[in-house]
Amino acid sequence: MNIGQAAKQSGISAKMIRYYEEIGLLPASKRTDAGYRMYSEEDLKTLKFIQHSRELGFSTEQMKELLDLRNNQDRQSAEVKQLTQKHIDALNQKIADLQAMVSALQQSVDCCAGNQQAECEILNQIELGTAPEHSKGN
Repeated sequence: MNIGQAAKQSGISAKMIRYYEEIGLLPASKRTDAGYRMYSEEDLKTLKFIQHSRELGFSTEQMKELLDLRNNQDRQSAEVKQLTQKHIDALNQKIADLQAMVSALQQSVDCCAGNQQAECEILNQIELGTAPEHSKGN
């Protein structure tokens, strides 16, 4: 199948498919005599694996590790589990950070009169940096 067909079937744009080849997530495609990329059913499975990994929030580096593990028949599932658990831990930290941001913003909103006056507690709290420490800089 050509790159357009692979893009349609995998849900990944042709531009991203070329990028994934460039960075080594996807092996270089076979080419026709005219130089057009051609993809096999195995390539399509890999593209779908990449797409699902992206949907789960794995980074490019993590996807490389997952693909290496997927392609290694001598792997141990403990390696996959460890990588996935690290990802879960990072997601849980992001969730906690986002919840702290929501809480800080909600406190600011609750303190704001929201009237016709120029005084705004939301802007004051942002200026003072009263957001929780672990959510700053994220």
